[in-house]
Amino acid sequence: MRLLGLIAALLAGLTTSGLAAEYPDHPIRLIVPQAAGSATDTVARILGAELAKEIGQQVIIDDRPGGALTIGLDLVAKSAPDGYTLGMGPIGALAITRHMVSKLPYNIERDFQPVALLTRGHLLLAVTPSLPVKSVKELIDYAHQHPGKLTNASSSNGSPGHVGGELFKYMTKTEIVHVPYRGGGPAITDLMAGRVQLMFESLNSIAPYIHTDKIRALAVTGAHRSAGYPDLPTVAEAGVPGYEAGTWSGVVAPAHLPKPILAKLNAAINRAIAGKVFQTRFKAIGDEPAGGTPEEFAATIAKDSAKWGDVVKRAGIHFD
Repeated sequence: MRLLGLIAALLAGLTTSGLAAEYPDHPIRLIVPQAAGSATDTVARILGAELAKEIGQQVIIDDRPGGALTIGLDLVAKSAPDGYTLGMGPIGALAITRHMVSKLPYNIERDFQPVALLTRGHLLLAVTPSLPVKSVKELIDYAHQHPGKLTNASSSNGSPGHVGGELFKYMTKTEIVHVPYRGGGPAITDLMAGRVQLMFESLNSIAPYIHTDKIRALAVTGAHRSAGYPDLPTVAEAGVPGYEAGTWSGVVAPAHLPKPILAKLNAAINRAIAGKVFQTRFKAIGDEPAGGTPEEFAATIAKDSAKWGDVVKRAGIHFD
């Protein structure tokens, strides 16, 4: 029996090695749990083009928005763990909305295999030009003088901009009304028109308007200044010590992905991230290419899930 077990294990290993050696032999689907044109979709399309060169197969971008980011991720979780269906895992989906949705159709730790962290980035704290504030301190003072009169737009309930705003309100003891939209585009349009007064939005989405008179950029939300916009202070530097609301996005696969395929994907993604195209595109956006091991990505998910879980609980944010 012991001999039969050894033979079976050897055959299984040979089969897995053979599959990994042939992988991939047809196109890979990369599911995005947000709409076309979103910050996550933009990252996916840049990655898809570069990863295709590294892996030798086409990467098809499949946008599946809705359900507080759960629809797209549920498709990934329930797909075969063969490396041909991957998913974009933004911070909102993996570390934030999990604390707001009462019945997720999956368990993030059990049903997903982190593959690699792609980018780290910032939200931009911006105000409409008609608002008479030109700094974070002036915004805080104005909010104290006009409690409940300011509106904070976000791309959706549970988005990084939503919880980033909630953390800002808590740390500054201000009353600001959250206004969720169906996507960052409509929210930015209303910010420019003055129908809402402020917004925490991904640099990826709002960067084209920073050097125009359509919005007024006050600060970025990461732990340090953005390499793409070094003149903008962090929120912490500008008057809220300890404030940090960085963003990130990575690639996940269904759980039980064979280790040789995981290793091949991780290596290919890291090469794509290190390439000139990826580096140049993200420097222009103001985000930073990340990379690293699956284990490091898993640790990032766990750390930020704990942080934003506390913010969500304190703010009482919940939806069915």
